[in-house]
Amino acid sequence: MTLPTTPASAAGADPAPELEFAVEGVEPVRYAAVPTLGFRLAVERIDGGAVRSVALNAQIRIAATRRTYAPSEQERLLEIFGPTEQWSRSVRSLLWLNATMNVPAFTGRTLYELQIPCTYDFELTSARYFDALEGGEIPLEFLFGGSVFYAGPGGALRVASIAWDREAEFRLPVAVWRDMMDQFFPGAAWMRLGKDSFDRLYAYKVRQALASWEDTVDSLLHEAGEDI
Repeated sequence: MTLPTTPASAAGADPAPELEFAVEGVEPVRYAAVPTLGFRLAVERIDGGAVRSVALNAQIRIAATRRTYAPSEQERLLEIFGPTEQWSRSVRSLLWLNATMNVPAFTGRTLYELQIPCTYDFELTSARYFDALEGGEIPLEFLFGGSVFYAGPGGALRVASIAWDREAEFRLPVAVWRDMMDQFFPGAAWMRLGKDSFDRLYAYKVRQALASWEDTVDSLLHEAGEDI
């Protein structure tokens, strides 16, 4: 049975809850099927009252301008930001992903694990950016929106919108991301190919009687004079 809700705009003088958000930590999610980071998200109702639930939307952005880069990192980020002489104009925030979650009932303040699946697909800018970094931290921006459900006078269920001006910042240690990826893909990286390219690469592997895909790529690089 679905309970009726009353929008806060129709709720008279009773104020809607005001929420604040903070990200207090991160660690890999154990036993996840894919690489997943669990961010420890604190949600607080400022007046300390009760909240029935929160239907929360989160946009996570990489605040790339908020850290410095070693020369070797700058070289690997060339594909994303271009030559370093252009970085004053080209380095910008990058969208990582959008997530949705349902925070259960709480009073005052609660902690919620925001689970974020991570990819090693180098077709995605975020994966290339993370892999390019040797150490330090990744500055992240969390933007929140959605709806908060709460009890009005007499216990009637009410709902109010969460404006997108709710934000939190967090610095993700590069070592946490890299250690997690090493657990799932030890000593490896992933590259997606179109089917036609894969078929041609497979045919080359068979013709050359090569034992592995790594041998196949090494052979092609050798033929191209790209031994390093």
